[in-house]
Amino acid sequence: MKPSPVTRFLSLLTTLGLLAGCSSTPPIHLAGIGGLSWQLVKYQGGNGAVRTPDDRTKYTVAFKNNGNLSVRFDCNRGTGDWILNGPNQLRFGPLDITRVVCPSGSWHDQLVRQWPFIRTYVVKSGHLYLSLASDGGSYEFEPIP
Repeated sequence: MKPSPVTRFLSLLTTLGLLAGCSSTPPIHLAGIGGLSWQLVKYQGGNGAVRTPDDRTKYTVAFKNNGNLSVRFDCNRGTGDWILNGPNQLRFGPLDITRVVCPSGSWHDQLVRQWPFIRTYVVKSGHLYLSLASDGGSYEFEPIP
């Protein structure tokens, strides 16, 4: 009996997974950030100006090891996906986020607007730095206690 297209597809995925598992390098989607949750410490703009949030717990990101993530941007929460394209190269998929109007002074709009333009990351001294393309600035996060 000829295998169904679904069976052949699942077999292909299994084979690819086994081949990827034979690599001597760890999966790059983990890379020191997967499985961890972070809260915002500060934003440093490309012009050097520094802003700090009024409450770090209002701005969080949780990276799951399966490539999904969840965010809290002030009064809104969302989900999306993430992938590392190479060493320190990060890309986010579109965010599925609530659209509650946050109070004056919220960073929600800035984060939603800039999120798709984050291109690199580094973990240094236990903090996560997410940097925007073209020296547009960077966000510094600390692990959530």
